[in-house]
Amino acid sequence: MRAWVYTSVCSLCLAFPIVLGAAETSAGPAPDPLSETAKLPPSIVIGFVGGMVAHDNLAHSEVQLAAALRRQYSSGVYVQAFENRRSDRAHRQILRLLDTNHDGNLSWQEKQDARIIFYGHSWGASEAVNLARILGAEGIPVLLTVQVDSVAKHGQNDAIIPANVAQAVNFYQPHGFIHGRSQIRAADPARTQIVGNFRFDYKAAPVRCQHYPWWDNLFVKTHTEIECDPKVWTQVEQLIRSKLPALQPVLSSSSLN
Repeated sequence: MRAWVYTSVCSLCLAFPIVLGAAETSAGPAPDPLSETAKLPPSIVIGFVGGMVAHDNLAHSEVQLAAALRRQYSSGVYVQAFENRRSDRAHRQILRLLDTNHDGNLSWQEKQDARIIFYGHSWGASEAVNLARILGAEGIPVLLTVQVDSVAKHGQNDAIIPANVAQAVNFYQPHGFIHGRSQIRAADPARTQIVGNFRFDYKAAPVRCQHYPWWDNLFVKTHTEIECDPKVWTQVEQLIRSKLPALQPVLSSSSLN
């Protein structure tokens, strides 16, 4: 019997203070709160692919998820998949998006307005934690990190979630030459909630990964199966969506009559 753990995940959003206005001064009246709200950065969702996978290879679930979120959130949300070796590009893009007044420097408020989510598979999961740690050193909070069969890259620690991350979750499978980390923990449990370490097992009930290269299915079969398992990625998507603005319903022409 296939043994995998499924827990309905109830995410608690971390609220950060947002300054919408200022007192009137001799320089002029207080700014319009609506115009200030418009300057808030978008929610940022960054996915990292594993191995040497290209960021636009739609055979992989990380890329598929990014594409689906981009289609559904046409504004207010930035979504992009990156190669795990291109973390520096993701970092620069995040800083650019947070710099809402375009002065080349992030103020304390611009940092606290950040709403950032990282997810990834294999080396990509390790890179997600690593970039979260880099942002922590810069005083930038992260809402959520999601690791899928996380494999630590050289010089990285994917087991300890830095204190600037509000919530973290880990999905893993224990078999094969390459398999994910079975447990993550918070550097500061008072600041980071570990949602869970969820185990999947594909020995009894394998998942067919049709569009993956034959060598993935042969040499790293179970590591690939968790990457293409829709049950895993449905949960990943739900976790991410819980941190994003609510989608506005699309009105059909019939509903307007």
